Amino acid sequence: MNIKQLVRPNILNLKPYSSARDEFKGEASVYLDANESPYNTPLNRYPDPLQLAIKERIAALKKTDCRQIFLGNGSDEPIDLLFRVFCEPAVDNVVAIEPTYGMYEVAAGINNIEYRRVMLNESFDFFAENLLTATDAKTKMIFLCSPNNPTGNNLNRNQIIKTIENFDGIVVVDEAYIDFSSQPSLLCELDRFPNLVVLQTFSKAWGSAAVRLGMAFASPEIVTVMNKVKFPYNINLLTQNYALQMLENAENVDKWVKTLLQERAKLQNSLSELSCVEKNYPSDANFLLVKVSDANKLYRHLVEKGIIVRNRNTVALCGNCIRITVGSPSENETLIRELHNFKPQT
Repeated sequence: MNIKQLVRPNILNLKPYSSARDEFKGEASVYLDANESPYNTPLNRYPDPLQLAIKERIAALKKTDCRQIFLGNGSDEPIDLLFRVFCEPAVDNVVAIEPTYGMYEVAAGINNIEYRRVMLNESFDFFAENLLTATDAKTKMIFLCSPNNPTGNNLNRNQIIKTIENFDGIVVVDEAYIDFSSQPSLLCELDRFPNLVVLQTFSKAWGSAAVRLGMAFASPEIVTVMNKVKFPYNINLLTQNYALQMLENAENVDKWVKTLLQERAKLQNSLSELSCVEKNYPSDANFLLVKVSDANKLYRHLVEKGIIVRNRNTVALCGNCIRITVGSPSENETLIRELHNFKPQT
């Protein structure tokens, strides 16, 4: 596959902005090239525009190549950049499963790109044929989220691979919750499929949602084009330093994930004993989708008790469902106690 043929012509021909830190790489004793203040070290200096130190750590951890990594302001930045790189406004379209993470549709709307939904089946899964049937010559990207949000389940891996193999555009697989899944990441397939983009994040398992650091893994050709389009210093120095500290202590993340998986199992068992719970869907994420007798009343009851879950009642295929993030043991116990106190008829 020739990735360049998929890139918008104006982006392909774009001459990217060259910052001072792009033109000089290395260490020096005197920096007089970027019109920075000489005071307030180290925050007076512009950060590395390509975040190479972080990428080296991530590459070692994820067993990938630094050239396959793009870092963004959350996962939302690479999602938006992919639209801007590959989709011609008011001409092209993208296809996505439904229900799924809402930012794909928002980013499509911002970039004036038609967004085509393909409904999941009753098991919250899909068939590649259905997605591919929804595409046409103007379809540039397909979005898949696995484990999916808000359903929590892994999508069928064979169907994901079949989609990638049979689509002549970009397939984006969002793995924000992969650390909680028993299914391996698709990162191992990057060298096999030049049209695959895998999204991961520091927000979930890494406990760093406030930091806003997302990862996109793709072929070096795709990453190079994304770097052309991004703002020069999209990841600030504070975030870069924090990420390096987190990566030095990756064993903490493993402990957190292990604990959350244990709590997820306990929470599933406790929920299954509640009279208000009609169905407790299996989860490969750090949250549970639960069908209850009356989602609106249950949600209001919990809000009154100072407990906030996500009401997914209006989401496709999720009628009377609430989404519950797995919290700490004490938070989960508080939730279960109040659910026991919930009276649907009141």
